[in-house]
Amino acid sequence: MVRTAAASATAGPTLAVVAREAGVSVPTASKVVNGREDVAPETRRRVTEALDRLGYVRRPRFDASKPPRLVDLVVHSLDGSRSGAVLRGVEEAAHEAGLDLVVSAALSRTRAGRPQRGWLDRLTVRGSAGVLFDLAELTQSQYAWLAQHRIPFVMIDPVLEPPAGVVSVGAANWQGGVTATEHLLALGHERIAVIAGPGRRMCSAARVAGYRSALASTGVAQRPEYLRDGGSDESLAYRRTRELLDLPAPPTAVFACSDRMALGVYRALAERGLRIPDDVSVVGFDDLPESRWTAPALTTVRQPLAETAATALRTLVRMMDGERPEGTRTELSTRLVQRSSTAPPRA
Repeated sequence: MVRTAAASATAGPTLAVVAREAGVSVPTASKVVNGREDVAPETRRRVTEALDRLGYVRRPRFDASKPPRLVDLVVHSLDGSRSGAVLRGVEEAAHEAGLDLVVSAALSRTRAGRPQRGWLDRLTVRGSAGVLFDLAELTQSQYAWLAQHRIPFVMIDPVLEPPAGVVSVGAANWQGGVTATEHLLALGHERIAVIAGPGRRMCSAARVAGYRSALASTGVAQRPEYLRDGGSDESLAYRRTRELLDLPAPPTAVFACSDRMALGVYRALAERGLRIPDDVSVVGFDDLPESRWTAPALTTVRQPLAETAATALRTLVRMMDGERPEGTRTELSTRLVQRSSTAPPRA
């Protein structure tokens, strides 16, 4: 049989070509492709970069006539109660669907700052039928890899706006920002600060946009000095709150765009001898378990993390069965959970 140039181009480079490009033996290159651990880090890096550079395609090791009942969940991190809620939602939905679940934390990075492709290679070795990505930031080449292998996938709260046609599930973050701000406005607050998450994250930008919209709709002027970038953790939110309190006209209320950041707000206020909500009201976002443990209990916007994850899994199952969702973005509603951290401002 004569192999045409077009057929060769479609098949892509062989493992021998990759090994030669990386300056290693074929067995060593094979170990990297198959996710073996007995390879030196520097060698693994050279082989991985050669795989990406040459566009090597690994064929799945499963019988196409017997579709596997296995899905992957790739998460940004396994730390914190947020990840636990997502994992619980996916696991319960996978159990209902009769699927097995593999969880990976895609935290490792190349020297260029891109996610390692190790989980991509292991994906094909396992023969997974589909993938869920939670708070993931994929490169264009990784999107292309998934499309090339025709592996259905769904994004849970993607960090950046995904390419056209990519299916995602998340919370109604804009409406949540509106709800939090309207609650404070209804109590009589006008000096309302917002401590935002990373600006590049879709969810953070949407929550701040909701805050701005609520102020504009009631005619309350937005003060630029009341908008602070709190990253996503408690420590930076703590520092941003201290900055707000040093203003000539400090805010009477703070909307923290996550419950974790709200904890930093609490700490800064306590250090200044300010009481919640007597002196400053605080609203969070997420409704994590921590929000109920604070003193006073935190008023927050509940986003249904477990339900969002379960919806993403059910959407993925339909895609695995050949269906295509009517829309590429599904948003689950948020709601305000009012506790003890908000009250009218002092007269």
